[in-house]
Amino acid sequence: VWGPGRVERGSGFSLRPIGALGWLLSLPELPRLVCLVLTGEEEPAEGRSWACSWVGRGVGSPRERWAGKAARAGGVNPNCAPPPQGLSCHLWDGDVLCLPGSVVSAPGPVLVPARLQTELVLRCRQETDCDLCVRVAVHLAVRGPWEEREEEEEQFGAAASPELEDSRNAALQARVVLSFQAYRTTRCVLLEVQVPAALARPGPSAGSVVFDCFEAALGAEVRLWSYTQPRYQKELNVTQLLPDCKGLEVQDSIQSCWALPWLSVSAEGDLVHLVLDVPEEQRFGLALYRSQAHGAPRPWWHRNLTGPQTITLNHTDLLPCLCIQVWPLEPDSVRTSTCPFREDPRALRNLWRAARPRLLPPHSWRLDAPCSLPAEATLCWQAPGGGPCRPLAPPLPRDNVTVNKAHEFPLLRGHPNLCIQVSSWEKLQLQECLWADTLGPLRDDMLLVETRGPRHNRTLCALEHSGCTPLPSRASTRAARVGEHLLQDLESGQCLQLWDDDRGAFWACPMDKYVHRRWALVWLGCLLVAAALLLLLLLLLRKDPVKAAAGGRAALLLYSADDAGFERLVGALASALCALPLRVAVELWSRRELSAQGPLAWFHAQRRRTLQEGGVVVLLFSPGAVALCREWLQDGVTAPAARGPHDAFAASLSCVLPDFQQGRAPGRYVGACFEGLLPPDAVPALFRTVPVFSLPSQLPDFLGALQGPCARGSGRLAERAQQVSRTLQPALDSCFQNPGAPGRGARWALEPGTGLE
Repeated sequence: VWGPGRVERGSGFSLRPIGALGWLLSLPELPRLVCLVLTGEEEPAEGRSWACSWVGRGVGSPRERWAGKAARAGGVNPNCAPPPQGLSCHLWDGDVLCLPGSVVSAPGPVLVPARLQTELVLRCRQETDCDLCVRVAVHLAVRGPWEEREEEEEQFGAAASPELEDSRNAALQARVVLSFQAYRTTRCVLLEVQVPAALARPGPSAGSVVFDCFEAALGAEVRLWSYTQPRYQKELNVTQLLPDCKGLEVQDSIQSCWALPWLSVSAEGDLVHLVLDVPEEQRFGLALYRSQAHGAPRPWWHRNLTGPQTITLNHTDLLPCLCIQVWPLEPDSVRTSTCPFREDPRALRNLWRAARPRLLPPHSWRLDAPCSLPAEATLCWQAPGGGPCRPLAPPLPRDNVTVNKAHEFPLLRGHPNLCIQVSSWEKLQLQECLWADTLGPLRDDMLLVETRGPRHNRTLCALEHSGCTPLPSRASTRAARVGEHLLQDLESGQCLQLWDDDRGAFWACPMDKYVHRRWALVWLGCLLVAAALLLLLLLLLRKDPVKAAAGGRAALLLYSADDAGFERLVGALASALCALPLRVAVELWSRRELSAQGPLAWFHAQRRRTLQEGGVVVLLFSPGAVALCREWLQDGVTAPAARGPHDAFAASLSCVLPDFQQGRAPGRYVGACFEGLLPPDAVPALFRTVPVFSLPSQLPDFLGALQGPCARGSGRLAERAQQVSRTLQPALDSCFQNPGAPGRGARWALEPGTGLE
């Protein structure tokens, strides 16, 4: 050690280790310049490590510092000045503004920070009066277009100009900014660094500079940045959490650690006791908070207390990140923090109970949890009916999860059967089907996994409880039995694509229709049994058979619209038949459909529906209808033209006549005419192959034919015939009163025995 004068060994100074933090140097008086030379017994002088520090007269107030390594060519300067071939630096007085600025292009080779290295040291006024300090080493490197300088040297050669020679021998200089941030503290210092041209060569390191040091509080989180002015690259940064009094091995050297309240944790059943052992009158603060791996801690509980205290917590309040901080209520006091429940099994169980996956539209999710936790997540396919959720990895890999942060799904769209599994240390902790709330319950879909290999190779398999069944396959599994149909559904676009990339794809194919086919016979048997039971119940209840038969039978009325009076008569008959009840279709009530479809199309649809339902087609003959029939029968090739846009009778003859000519009419058709308007003998002989009833004399038989073979009981039919007759009477009177109407003014002559006299 050299100072104002040489200090011999043992003359008043001591150098002793301080835990793992460094060395404590005690001097009888503080010199202006202090250098330490560290060397082994056999190490040559040029390999010795040395460090120099200029300090001011004020205790512990550094002004300028320099650190380096002795040059290989020379030894250690006996005056401890920086060697002429070494790295040198100068510290600016006072702090500077922390303004990094934008990145600019380097004009040539420049000196930039390459790496930051920190070290915790003690800064002591006395042996028992020390503060914690962060020493920062900035490792520098040469960056930039070094090739341009070499090309100039090759171009000019040995005969280079003096300016080029001066540029080549010039030292590189840089202004390096060190930024220090801690709680309530922000500092930026500026170091002017210079490296000789002989050492300014591209490489991983051109030397290092040490700043000694930034004062910091115990237990604080500090952040360091380093960059140059101007800035040629992205700034370097380091974050470090400093230990508190419990984490240091030198509490006796820091006075603020002497008066800390000491904390112990004990458990009793479901309760946890925090016991603070402090003097009777000492006032201190106590805070419970949740530490976070990313971001600021979350305060939970805070109190100012006096004397010994016991704080009781329930075991459900415990979490691995629940920490306790205590400090004496004094100015600038040191806070001590401890997190005693990091490995507590109850705290880990509480954490997983509080963790919840949440779906974030459109294709992301987040794991909400009060603490950070080590977890992995993967997608799985959950089939309905229970059973394990089949992981979709491969091809989808497991991802590390950061809590309270959004994660993207590698999917094209969601599906109710897609679930997410969260595991920790290979143990499943959570499973949630995130799309069930928005897309409904689980579906009976089969997931097809497409795997793509080299040379466009493609394989398909169906994911089942027993594994992934190749398609097609002769196995006895559910997917194998319908494998061909599933492949057809995939090719026809009936399957929903959930994921697609170079490795493969996922397809969800519905299985409902195959389940319906499988159980069709069972359902048919059940329906037959139910129908038999219903029929038996109807027989037991002895319901009116005529009502049961007529209530559901269909009747299609066809007529020729001779005049308005005849149309009113047909409408009255249709209304009376509906009251039986019968399901009556008539052109008069379907004019809108008739106009939209056309008479022929409307008749075809009504005839097909009526006959399929076991109904009957009623031909109401009038003089106009008979004339149309004769015209058709005489021509035999083309149908007679319709008399109006709504004349369905003329259009229907093209289908009605073939039924009569080929013998298909009995059981499907019945005829009717109104007495006084047309006698039954006037109906063409071809149409008399089916019953033709004269109304109203044969109303009971007419109603029986409409209601089908189940109709019986002449008394009930006669009663219903009288109801129909009363409904028809006003329309008949109006029809007969029209000028030129046949039988005008006549009344119906009812034959004896009809019950209508």
